[in-house]
Amino acid sequence: MQLQDLGRRICILGPSNSGKSTLAAAIARKRGLEAVHLDQMYHRPGTDWEPRPADEFVGLHDTAIAGDCWVMDGNYSRCVPQRLARATGLILLDISMPASLLRYFRRTVFERDRLGALEGGRDSIKWNMIHHIAVATPKSRKRYAALFDRVDLPKIRLPSIRAIKDCYRLWDLER
Repeated sequence: MQLQDLGRRICILGPSNSGKSTLAAAIARKRGLEAVHLDQMYHRPGTDWEPRPADEFVGLHDTAIAGDCWVMDGNYSRCVPQRLARATGLILLDISMPASLLRYFRRTVFERDRLGALEGGRDSIKWNMIHHIAVATPKSRKRYAALFDRVDLPKIRLPSIRAIKDCYRLWDLER
């Protein structure tokens, strides 16, 4: 599948720490789209990942999806139906739980200025995030795989870190 086949409103889903934000930014640069990082909308800037009130987040989300051209990364299940209703393409990153855990530790410890981080925020290793990746992520992967199968959009599933790297090369994306 070619990148342009996904249209001008691309939704990227996948487990925590699978590379959604980095891929969204690379696609946005290549295609001239707005990169929308849902983690930055969901959490208050300048915090250690404190969530906004739910209605505030949903309002920000719905305003963002109303735009003409975007690549949006993040899951937030309660908003997926309205996001997919506006999307013209879907990318599912489906890396393994151990790979997600490794990426979580690497980004939290070594990548202070990473894409998708909170403006003025702080990152720290959190037991609830480790639990989320180790326990919730396997269930979410199954749910998003089933969603992927049902969605009637141009779509691509990238089932490994190697597949993601291959996609960067195929689409001539820069990190």
